[in-house]
Amino acid sequence: MAQKITGLRRIKHLVLNGLIQTPIELALLLPYDVRVPFMGWVMRWILAPIAGYSKRAESNLALIWPDMPLPERQRIAAEACDNAGRTLIENYSTRDLVARMKDVPITGPGFAALEHAQAEGRPVILISGHFGNYEAARAALVSRGYQIGGLYRPMANAYFNAHYERTMQAFGGPVFAQGRQGTTGFVRHLKAGGHLVLLHDQRVSGGALINFLGQPAQTAVSAAELALRYNAELIPFYATRGTDGLSFAIDLEAPVPHSDPVTMTTALTRSLEARIEADPSQWFWIHRRWR
Repeated sequence: MAQKITGLRRIKHLVLNGLIQTPIELALLLPYDVRVPFMGWVMRWILAPIAGYSKRAESNLALIWPDMPLPERQRIAAEACDNAGRTLIENYSTRDLVARMKDVPITGPGFAALEHAQAEGRPVILISGHFGNYEAARAALVSRGYQIGGLYRPMANAYFNAHYERTMQAFGGPVFAQGRQGTTGFVRHLKAGGHLVLLHDQRVSGGALINFLGQPAQTAVSAAELALRYNAELIPFYATRGTDGLSFAIDLEAPVPHSDPVTMTTALTRSLEARIEADPSQWFWIHRRWR
């Protein structure tokens, strides 16, 4: 029975990868300004309903804002799925994205802190959530000569993960998969004064219970622990999508003061909350953030 289930799961993963990879390959044939909204449309109206992302986003919104009218929740959920689709194809358009982000201003006091740490050879952890497209900020920094590494969570679907991983590596800077080997490389890079990107808004089993948008959520405190251990700057950053659906505003907030892991992670959570409350459709409501 176990082998039969494994076989069925493999077939399901193969089919789902085909459903995602086919529109990606088609979109990459289109001009950038066309492919990005095209993939947003595909995700909003085809992939998200099939995969259950639309319903999950609406359920998460109902949990956080139960008094919000249903049409408003549906609108935000649909726009969040559209943003996810745009983000996906942008991240597969590495060269184009880096070129477009080259001249985009980088604002906020965190940029000066990053430059200062770079000059002194000190490590930096740039931390964000699945808001807008965090890779746009990484692209903006890479286009200016920064080597920004990252730690990513491999996809459960091995077929999808194979090409997804290549897009992560294409931005420049070392990329490490979560796990013992990846974490070892990640820490080695940080100890050597490297700069790395982390995301902190997905559920982590056994993580600290920190209220996120009013509901307790298991949250990793590892970024703060690493910052304390290696005296790294911990800088929240955001790439907020513009109203045209293509441009971004890049902002690096002031570094989080060193104290203890939970206090620092709570500060990061409050920072992300403020961004979401200002523009909820930019966040990935499709994740299983609360249980």
